[in-house]
Amino acid sequence: MAKKKETKQEPIEKQLWKAADKLRKNIDAAEYKHIVLGLIFLKYISDSFEELYAKLQAGEGEYAGADPEDRDEYRAENVFFVPPSARWSYLQGRAKLPEIGKDIDNAMDAIERDNASLKGVLPKAFAKENLDPTSLGQLIDLISNIALGDEVSRSQDLLGKVYEYFLGEFALAEGKKGGQFYTPESIVKLLVEMLQPYKGRVFDPCCGSGGMFVQSEKFILAHQGKINDISIYGQESNQTTWRLAKMNLAIRGIDSSQVKWNNEGSFLNNAHKDLKADYIIANPPFNDSDWSGDLLRGDARWHYGIPSAKNANFAWLQHFLYHLSPNGTAGIVLANGALSSDTLNDDVIRKQMIESNVIDCIVMLPEKLFFNTGISASLWFLRKNRTRDEVLFIDASNFGEMVSRKLRILDSNDLKEVAQTYEDWKNNNNYQDVIGFCKSASLDEIKKNKHILTPGRYVGDIVDPEEKLSFSSKILAFNKTQNELDEISNGINNDIRTKLNSYYPDNNFDNIKLESVKVIDYLGELIFKEWIINENLPKSIQLSNNLETVKLSEVVEKSNTGADAIQKAPIVEDDTGVRCIRIGDITNERPFNEWGFSKVTEKIFKQYQLKANDIIVTRTSVLGLSRYISNDLMSVYNNGLIRLQITEAIPAQYVYAWLQSSSFRKYINRITNETSTRPNMKMNYLLDFPIKIGCDNLIKEFSELYSLLIKKKNHLNTMHIKLQKNIDERIELELNDF
Repeated sequence: MAKKKETKQEPIEKQLWKAADKLRKNIDAAEYKHIVLGLIFLKYISDSFEELYAKLQAGEGEYAGADPEDRDEYRAENVFFVPPSARWSYLQGRAKLPEIGKDIDNAMDAIERDNASLKGVLPKAFAKENLDPTSLGQLIDLISNIALGDEVSRSQDLLGKVYEYFLGEFALAEGKKGGQFYTPESIVKLLVEMLQPYKGRVFDPCCGSGGMFVQSEKFILAHQGKINDISIYGQESNQTTWRLAKMNLAIRGIDSSQVKWNNEGSFLNNAHKDLKADYIIANPPFNDSDWSGDLLRGDARWHYGIPSAKNANFAWLQHFLYHLSPNGTAGIVLANGALSSDTLNDDVIRKQMIESNVIDCIVMLPEKLFFNTGISASLWFLRKNRTRDEVLFIDASNFGEMVSRKLRILDSNDLKEVAQTYEDWKNNNNYQDVIGFCKSASLDEIKKNKHILTPGRYVGDIVDPEEKLSFSSKILAFNKTQNELDEISNGINNDIRTKLNSYYPDNNFDNIKLESVKVIDYLGELIFKEWIINENLPKSIQLSNNLETVKLSEVVEKSNTGADAIQKAPIVEDDTGVRCIRIGDITNERPFNEWGFSKVTEKIFKQYQLKANDIIVTRTSVLGLSRYISNDLMSVYNNGLIRLQITEAIPAQYVYAWLQSSSFRKYINRITNETSTRPNMKMNYLLDFPIKIGCDNLIKEFSELYSLLIKKKNHLNTMHIKLQKNIDERIELELNDF
């Protein structure tokens, strides 16, 4: 008996997100995140409360004589007190009522009154008109199905995973705005793994939703450290983002009393003026031009030079250094421009920082790591009291994998390799420079490079393995490949010549040159006119019955245009596995591997996949150009094209010959001449095109010959690709034996 195929269970956070996103309807993601995350937080603190409430009510052991409604009992256990009207069981019982939104707003107010640390933190937007009470009730029912704050769930960090996953998904949904409150997890992990914040004060003056603090806690727990060995300090200028951070930290039991909000921001209203931090972890806004730099020209933080009011990059770097303790380390994400900019006083400040020996390491990150920008970024690691006159450069620009056409992530192996390299270098633990990846460069070498910090200048280029092979080896690989392709080409030529000689024994076709697409097209048109249009047949072919003229529709089994969904789906650079043929691919006769990739759903792909013997015809722009599909392809076609699927009674190659003929071109030209607007061929006009059918043996003989011409043309069009591919494969084999 065949084994039943096991279905992989999706993580609970992914299931919850899919369900919650369905209920979003027309609410903007930026607004909806506060609704969903607020409810998740409310469910968490209610679960925690209810668990302790049950123990207090039972009154056993250490809880003997306790009052389950005494707020001090909950403060002693570091659990938020939840008033009766804010408890989840109460709200769930009212989830179907139209006033549920107002009930939740009141619940949030009540929780803030009884818990000073949450004052001004919780969202109160549940009674808004654009939030459908029915959908809100369904969202409550959805969240009710999972325990979030009980002891088992807390031990598994279940809510933390849900909250963090939702933050990431909302950041992705919001696009550019999402980057304001969320730094991608793989970047945060890399920063923390390299800084290793075991003990001391951790500071993030632009803390977003608190991801840097959360990851620091995870690092400590993963390395058997004590969470109470660190204290966190933060500042955020966006109040709604600050609220997300406070909730994010609260559900993990992290003291957030020193995570401050003011709308002026860290530059104008420094909430921690006297703080000297052991670790600074931050992802400040890239290239921020709106930071009020003109008001801060004489600020004490500008120890290395006055930063430009038009770009805050070097203001941030000096702000971090100002708050760094004598033995502290900072890890910062910055746009790559800061590595080499020679305008706006950037180069002067960078030079001063280098010569003051406060730059420890620079890591070049790969592109497409961020939700909100396509700008490439790098990590800066700063340390005071350095005794080493070298800087470590790491080029990780080729690391990571694409998880979508727009987003890349760094996996655990990438993180480990970069972090371990930095640790080995810091501790002089068998560190070695690796060409193309890492280099410990002296300050003198950096000075010779005009104080530019781009890692590529120092790590060098990886030697192309092909350079190991001698010139003779490469030429030998080329000759072998060329000979193999010539053999294939000559085989097709012989088949064509043999056919022609059998039809026309009085003409010698042995010396005809068949190495040009134009020659093949001319030969195909010549035979088509002679046999099909003029019906002047070779002696070896006898008409079994007369040809009759019919409409193209009589030999077409199915015809349709490409899907609008494909038309609107952008051509993407990433290898999605599915290509999309467009008008330009036909007009320029591009081979399959040069068609653009497209991201389409599985359903659309199945419906519009190109199959062997399909014929594609252009219906807009340049009308009536056609392409014969020889094999099943991992490709779809867009709305500017028509696909014809020919009945099995007629060879598709025969119909294709008609669509390649001068007769069809004349037919199409009428459309172009008859319209004053952009040409557009309607399906019925194409299907009305007259063709001849009826003589089976003639059509069979012609189609066999025309198929060889198609085969030869395809070979010529793709020969340069096959040549390069086969040479590369042969060289790869040579290298393996090297």
